Amino acid sequence: MASHSHGGHSHGDNKTPTEGQQKTADQNAAAIRSTWVSVAVNVSLSSLQIIVGLLAKSQGLVADGIHSLSDLIADFVVLLAGKQSRKDADHDHPYGHQRYENAASLMLGALLIAVGLGMLATALGKLEDVAAIPKVSIQALWVAGAALVAKEGLFRYMLAVATKVKSSMLVANAWHARSDAASSLVVGVGIVGNLAGYPILDPIAALIVGLMVTKMGWSFGYAAFNDLMDRSADDQEVEEIRTTVAETPGIAGVHDIRTRKMGDMIVVDAHIEVDGTLSVKQGHDIAVEARRRVMQRHRVLNVMTHVDPTFSQSASA
Repeated sequence: MASHSHGGHSHGDNKTPTEGQQKTADQNAAAIRSTWVSVAVNVSLSSLQIIVGLLAKSQGLVADGIHSLSDLIADFVVLLAGKQSRKDADHDHPYGHQRYENAASLMLGALLIAVGLGMLATALGKLEDVAAIPKVSIQALWVAGAALVAKEGLFRYMLAVATKVKSSMLVANAWHARSDAASSLVVGVGIVGNLAGYPILDPIAALIVGLMVTKMGWSFGYAAFNDLMDRSADDQEVEEIRTTVAETPGIAGVHDIRTRKMGDMIVVDAHIEVDGTLSVKQGHDIAVEARRRVMQRHRVLNVMTHVDPTFSQSASA
């Protein structure tokens, strides 16, 4: 049975940037670059889709344009949150400002839900009077096709950037772009149906896009709310952190690992077991080494270690 000390230790001895911190800097730069590319694409698409949609009398294309416009607003919220989250820790925020990202995601979720519900209400209103649905002009189909190609290209670009810098936040943003491509595909099918003599398919396409946007908003908002409530990292990531700590020379065992999300980063608390016959300094040095390894190998913002002496086995030095 291991005996337990009653002091928690947060080791901050390392002053030079770790590999993990450099990785975070690379992720921030990649996020800014890819987000500005997304802004340029969405400005062009939303303007073109809404204008042509109104002129060509395609409610589905207008809905997709509003979807692109909501993505544009989302891009600016991400840029603002990214800037705020990179602020250094201060007296009021000792762990830093990374949770600006979580708060921004919650706002984005609420925005998308509002936009999606508005689309649903408009589409349902059209479906109540099917006879009044106008025939769509062929130009709407050309714009829907261009939007599909542009959004799929944006998805592939953003996923390549996300994979290169290994950022889960950017991977999620890339798949968001892929869902936009799916909505454009739905709109294209609705326009084709309208042109083929089935006018009801255009507002049905708008209805489907509204459902997709609402669902996406709920997913974003729910995930962000859980992160703000100190949700832990996923089981695989926690197990990888446990392995990194356990493999540190001098550690005989690891237990009570707890994690919580801070933006795209993680804060870790861990109890480590060391040989009870070692000096306080030796135990401290082992804990510092464990923290250094975790900070280098994982997207971890900080590690708090609690050293427990054990006398049931000798820890290897």
